[in-house]
Amino acid sequence: KNNIRNNASSDLESKMKTFFFLASLATMATMATSAFVSSNIHAPMMNPATSSTKLDMTNLAYNGKKQNFKAGTKLSAACAKLGVKPRYSCKKGDCGSCTISVGGQRVKACVGKVPPEPRLKSLQEKGLEIK
Repeated sequence: KNNIRNNASSDLESKMKTFFFLASLATMATMATSAFVSSNIHAPMMNPATSSTKLDMTNLAYNGKKQNFKAGTKLSAACAKLGVKPRYSCKKGDCGSCTISVGGQRVKACVGKVPPEPRLKSLQEKGLEIK
């Protein structure tokens, strides 16, 4: 009988140790994840009706012709719409034969993207000149 009681008490003791270990592990995991979660209760709610939905458009100009393009679109497509005809050779950006000037910056037309809108108001109105 003593042997059975010792086995039962050691089994209960083992189960209790496992339970407390798992409980402390779960508590630590909860504390660790809450450290990375931002809980800013006082942050203002965003109203979708009043939030800005303006697309960032860049005004490009060539020979007096101005047109707005979304920043990040292919520069080759923008050049075609403006009537700019850069020379293309490889169309991968390796040779540099398609290099044009956009607002004073040299860009390869075959792989380049339309730059973001400039911050200067005068450049926003005039547009970035393509040469």
